[in-house]
Amino acid sequence: MNLRNPWPVLPIVAGLASGLLTGCGTESGDAGADGSGVVVGMSDDILSTDPASGYDPGSWLLFNNVFQSLLGFPKGATEPRPDAAESCGFADTGTKVYRCTLREGLKFSNGDPLTSKDVKFSFDRMLKINDPDGPAIMFPTLEKVSTPDRKTVVFELNTPDATFPSKIASGAGSIVDHREYDADGLREDGEAVGSGPYRLESFANDRAVFSVNEHYKGSAETKNSGVTLEFFHGDQNALKKAVQDAEVDIAYRGLTAEAINDIDRADDGTGGVEIVEGSSAEVQHLVFNMDDPVAGKLGVRRAIAHLIDRDALVRDIHQGTASPLYSIVPAGIGGHNTAFFDTYGARPSKAEAAAALEEEGITGKVKLTLWSTPSRYGPATDQELKAIARQLNASGLFDADVESVPFAQYEKDIAAGKYGVYVKGWVPDYPDADNFTGPFFGEGNVLDNNYDAGTITRTLLPRTAAQSDRSATDEDFGRIQDIVAEDIPVLPLWQAKQYAVVRDGVYGLEYCLDASTVFRFWELSKA
Repeated sequence: MNLRNPWPVLPIVAGLASGLLTGCGTESGDAGADGSGVVVGMSDDILSTDPASGYDPGSWLLFNNVFQSLLGFPKGATEPRPDAAESCGFADTGTKVYRCTLREGLKFSNGDPLTSKDVKFSFDRMLKINDPDGPAIMFPTLEKVSTPDRKTVVFELNTPDATFPSKIASGAGSIVDHREYDADGLREDGEAVGSGPYRLESFANDRAVFSVNEHYKGSAETKNSGVTLEFFHGDQNALKKAVQDAEVDIAYRGLTAEAINDIDRADDGTGGVEIVEGSSAEVQHLVFNMDDPVAGKLGVRRAIAHLIDRDALVRDIHQGTASPLYSIVPAGIGGHNTAFFDTYGARPSKAEAAAALEEEGITGKVKLTLWSTPSRYGPATDQELKAIARQLNASGLFDADVESVPFAQYEKDIAAGKYGVYVKGWVPDYPDADNFTGPFFGEGNVLDNNYDAGTITRTLLPRTAAQSDRSATDEDFGRIQDIVAEDIPVLPLWQAKQYAVVRDGVYGLEYCLDASTVFRFWELSKA
């Protein structure tokens, strides 16, 4: 998801790993599916109930459950599959015309029929409104949407884009009822009318209530009678207490390391709660301003790459809740390689770092400031940057310090080119290597680091975008990752895992924590 709204990683203190569970409730899930309602607590807010605006984790959680997209990501899937559509496919070999046929009998939660007119309306509306906090930014290739008949939708693209199916499978592809939404403005009444598995019954400051949508026709099979979201507005202690006191069935996102450790220690294996680990494609990078007089020097960047100890960061700062990352494309995503490991190794090397600086003509200590922001990319970001500064300084080659500023100022300063080295987090909009490469390079990229990507932007990304067989893009994405390791406009640090706390007797949570970032209400059940 856009860097403005990343999902924070949840660090856990040492000693907790033995208490973590993967696949919690897998065997018992069906037995517990008696239709009971499930209560989920989270620290995030839902910033919008209108898909033309929301581009944050809380809003997309709502969109993925209340609205349908033509395609979706079922549990464990990285390739989109039909949902509101009966079938979809490129109508040409150049991946510039994409055609979908809708299922028969689709209806919105209010009983209105869903036809191709609603699909066209939804995309046209999103692009026309072009809300700065919305997902229109994901569709620069979408030229025109047409509807030959009530069941057929045709998307015409201005350039080949084989990732278009994944984009419309995300929350950005949510279909709204043209009778219920203004074509020119956002809905601001806190209501939502979609055709997804759930309908939004009520939405207030502290709670949102969802019931099963009896009109839904799609690939999801609901295993509960409804879901209630309790919002804790960043109050981690209150969220921790709520799951311990059984006021919520699941604590999802936002618990601190200490809170999760306290829950695990208090439970002491006696039952009551379990901690569930899931996969994630969230990543974090150091970013280098290529115009900076210090960080802009390749020898400086290479020296830093030779000195970073990712294993120590994961162990000491993130307590095993992340994995070392050696490329811009994370593990589990097609096309991933280990370019930084292959080029710089896993163990810090003062000798290699010194040689890189010497080749650059640098003989004295390199004075460097690492810029951070305290919470936007996780509660341990400042500590992590300070640990990196200590690693650099321990080599005797750097004189590094850390400055942390509020996020609003942080973004402005990056855009103004004031920082030489800074941190950025990224959560994908869709699980494809394109979403870890395309947004980072070329004019208007989200990093604002003045990197001239050259071959990446002009040749490799256009070629991968035109390839409908995504496995056939592995070589080109591998080359992109190799070039980034050579030029080092960014330095990958870690790839996160996801954690949540669940009460005994609640099942299916493991199906909500994967690289697609879709939290599937319908997979949850309660005994």
